[in-house]
Amino acid sequence: MKLAQKKKVDSKNLIPLERVERQIYLIRGEKVMFDSDLAELYQVLTKNLNLAVRRNKDRFPKDFMFQLTKEESENWKSQIMTSNLRLQFATSSYGGRRYLPYVFTEHGVAMLSSVLKSKQAVQMNILIIRAFVKLREMIAGNKDLANRMERVENAQKKHSSIIGFLVDEINKIRKIPSESRKNPIGFVVKK
Repeated sequence: MKLAQKKKVDSKNLIPLERVERQIYLIRGEKVMFDSDLAELYQVLTKNLNLAVRRNKDRFPKDFMFQLTKEESENWKSQIMTSNLRLQFATSSYGGRRYLPYVFTEHGVAMLSSVLKSKQAVQMNILIIRAFVKLREMIAGNKDLANRMERVENAQKKHSSIIGFLVDEINKIRKIPSESRKNPIGFVVKK
């Protein structure tokens, strides 16, 4: 009986991969996740997640995690508010965050599993890493498609220039007066 109840609880906690994918953003050319989104997935407070990171600062170099600038933060706030995505910029009872948000790259998310040791954190890490891998595969597929399109465009440009050359040559031929009009062949009948 308890096993059945436990399965029900676990199935409620499952988060679709698509939801995690929507929480991965491109900032400074890196695919990243916000600290607040990660905290929500790991079911911890954002301040506790950041505290655990600060305690293990040497595990999070700049290519694993970085803090947004004020301009980047304002830009993301406005984009997220207009697209109705949820980002916890107003988590403090004092009217918002007291610090600029941190974002974590794929490697930073993987390192979080060594800092946050709960079962929920381990399960979410697996899901998040899968989302990053899926996005990487999609991007690779899009690069292949982009390369194909570039080859088609180059061929089209080449064909276009050849057709243009042929049209010019045909127009030149049309403009050349034919010698047959000047000196007709045959007999001329005079009346």
